[in-house]
Formats: sequence, structure tokens, C-alpha cells
Amino acid sequence: MAKKNNHKPGSATIAQNKRARFEYFIEEEIEAGLALQGWEVKSLRAGKVNISDSYVTFRQGEAYLFGATITPLSVASSHVVCDPTRTRKLLLNKRELDSLIGRVTRDGYTVVALSMYWKNAWSKVKIGVAKGKKAHDKRSDIKDREWQTDKARIMKHAQR
Repeated sequence: MAKKNNHKPGSATIAQNKRARFEYFIEEEIEAGLALQGWEVKSLRAGKVNISDSYVTFRQGEAYLFGATITPLSVASSHVVCDPTRTRKLLLNKRELDSLIGRVTRDGYTVVALSMYWKNAWSKVKIGVAKGKKAHDKRSDIKDREWQTDKARIMKHAQR
């Protein structure tokens, strides 16, 4: 019996945090591994994950993904206690970790999760070093986005 994939063929993306690019200026993107339990990997394969409110915290020199929700499958084993919102450890090398900790403590940056995807058989998280946007910055983004749609509409009618 063949396995059923719920995501699009050729797409390795599991989840995206579209709100992060609206709320923050993303200055740097870093790929990090995730320390997961077995039931979490099964849920990721089914696409039962939400990273819209997740961010990275630092404790004792290590990075943790906080706020990501991985919903357990209904067919999961009953002897395992599933915590959908548990804090998951990020796997980064020492140089990347020191750089992130320094930027967060000194410069006032925030580290947010941007997307979660498969790379070969490993689940990865793309995290972004970000600065918060002010209200006027968000308004200018909205104005630019609306202009792009208006421009596309004008060009479509001009070609007729």
C-alpha cells in the first residue's frame, strides 16, 4: 500500500509564517534543525502544524522554538502523552548560536520562525533575525501591495 502525501508534489514546505514579514523587517535568515518526537514527525507529514505565533527563546546557551503548535494525530499511540505546544530545541552550531544571542541581547532584535520544510528526510525551520515594524511601515507595505494589484489589473485591461 502506497503512502498518502497531503502536500503538493515537489513542495517541501510544511508551514509558513506569512504574518512575520508583515510584522517585522527580516534582516537575516538561518536554517535550523528541530529536535522532535516520533508523533510530531507523523503530524508534520500530515501537515498539522501552525507556526504563526512562534518565536525563538534562548536558555543556557541553547535555542528553543516557542509557540509552535503541532496537533497530534487522532490515530497516535495512546501511551504517549502529546503536548502540542511544547518548547522544541533548535539544532544550530555554536557560531550561529553565539551570533543570534549577541544580536538579540545587544541590538534588540527578535528571532521569529518564518517557515518549516523538509530537507531530504529532516525537518528544518527557517528562522529570521527581525526588527519590529512601526505602523507607518505597515501602511506603506499595504500601499505597495495594493499598487501592484492595481498595476496588474491595468496591464491586463491594456492588453485587450
